[in-house]
Amino acid sequence: MDTASTPVRIYTTFQGLVRSASLIDVVTGLAFVWAISAAIRALRKQSRTTKLRGPKGSSLLFGVSKELFKSPDTGSMFEAWSKEYGVAYELPMLLGQKRIILCDPKAVAYLFSRDTRSYVGTPGHKAAVARMIGKGLLWAEGESHRRQRRSMAPSFNSAAVRNSSSAIYKTVNKLKVAWKASIDADGSGSVVLDVQRWMNYVSLDAFGIAGFSYDFGSLDGTPNPMISVLDAFAAPSSPSFWDKSVLFLSNFFPFAVNVPTSRGKMLDKLRWRMSELCEIIIENAAKEREEASNQRVSTIHLLLKAEDEDSVQRITREEVLAQARFMRVLLIASYETTAITMTWALFELARHPDIQTKLREEVLSFGGEPSYDQLTTGFPYLDAVVQETLRFRPAAQERVRQASEDDVIPLSEPVRTKSGEVVDSIAVERGTVIGISIPCMNRSEAIWGPDAKVFKPERWLEPDGIAKKAQEVKGYRHVLTFSDGPRTCIGKLFAVAEIKMVLLIVIKNFVLEMRDGPDTKVEMTRGIKMRPKVAGEDGIKVPLRVRPYKG
Repeated sequence: MDTASTPVRIYTTFQGLVRSASLIDVVTGLAFVWAISAAIRALRKQSRTTKLRGPKGSSLLFGVSKELFKSPDTGSMFEAWSKEYGVAYELPMLLGQKRIILCDPKAVAYLFSRDTRSYVGTPGHKAAVARMIGKGLLWAEGESHRRQRRSMAPSFNSAAVRNSSSAIYKTVNKLKVAWKASIDADGSGSVVLDVQRWMNYVSLDAFGIAGFSYDFGSLDGTPNPMISVLDAFAAPSSPSFWDKSVLFLSNFFPFAVNVPTSRGKMLDKLRWRMSELCEIIIENAAKEREEASNQRVSTIHLLLKAEDEDSVQRITREEVLAQARFMRVLLIASYETTAITMTWALFELARHPDIQTKLREEVLSFGGEPSYDQLTTGFPYLDAVVQETLRFRPAAQERVRQASEDDVIPLSEPVRTKSGEVVDSIAVERGTVIGISIPCMNRSEAIWGPDAKVFKPERWLEPDGIAKKAQEVKGYRHVLTFSDGPRTCIGKLFAVAEIKMVLLIVIKNFVLEMRDGPDTKVEMTRGIKMRPKVAGEDGIKVPLRVRPYKG
């Protein structure tokens, strides 16, 4: 045997294997090699993280990831596991990774209070954020996050929302006119409308005008390339095998988010359209600075002002540009998060005509359009309906953070570890990934009581309506829909005001009914976020029958 030719034959054989393998085979092989090496490193190193009990994965490769991805209600899954394993437990995830899940108000409040410092975004999440909007507020941690958030805060405080209320009302009244025109055109006295589409548009237009002095014109039917891009993002689609593979690999190799996919192409198109829009908005902000008579405060105007400040709070030009990119998130948030919440609110009011009637009685008792302050304090039942919608139908699903240092998380009640030891706190080692399910925390019977799964606005008005355990949840009025701590939603006051204005105008002028009766089945589907859709409908349609209220 010619030993000199052996290396050549090995090399030739290897070359043939590589050529016959698809790209996904190669990257999957690399992922497998990485997983094996990570497992070997983990075995060599004794983890200091408390070893918690938890469910077993359906496979060694995926853990419980596939079940969570396919589930229409992950909150119920997390709650069921919490009942079995306690308020803190461990999940097996992709490629042998572990994730600690917290379903405990005390532990969640502790983690959120130390967010951006002791707990930060995972590498995969940060890579995705950086690709989508740049290294701005959502990407930043620690001091950089605090400085950037402080520079933006004046755009979203109560004074700013108060100043924006007339612009929001103007947009919502366009919705009222459009709905009345649709009813008149139908000629039958009522019309079936896809309220999800209308809520997308009213939310986008309201934030565009109130936040950036820019009219998208979606309620007017004005052609706008941004609308088609956002519609494509919001609509559910079946990802290809390639898209799924890239998403899978991005959990372990952050650079994989830059691999071309169909969703990535949509993202690039959205970023390009947003870049055009950012230039227009920045030009408008520059003009506002030059006009001394203009008292309006815009987001970019405040950022440019913060850049000029000679203080420790001064932000850099790079951060200003990154925050300009952050406007993509603000617009997507208005198009997605706020619109989803308003869709759910209208759906629940249509499904519960008694609640709708009670709300109508309250809003009709006030003549005209209430001011922001009157809307905030003078409509207790409207406030209760909005708050219950935020609790019962949160648009956000899960918050995942990673420990940046060793820590000990306190618990409000003890849990049993794998060894059988009972502990009232859990040690987490640097690098430990921790998840918090928002639907679970908002609808857990252990936290909210036996009626947690019931849409019940009255709970916010009754003396003992909020269970004692729920009162321990920090968040926004005891719900975690807007998250909590340093990363609590910066636009929550604007979102709540907009939702209230929409419900007030709609319920005052229209009656909402389920097109197919109160037992209409609703499914959850994935767009940018989880969205409702009526079963059997194409896309993300939520059709309701709308007729004018005639007193």
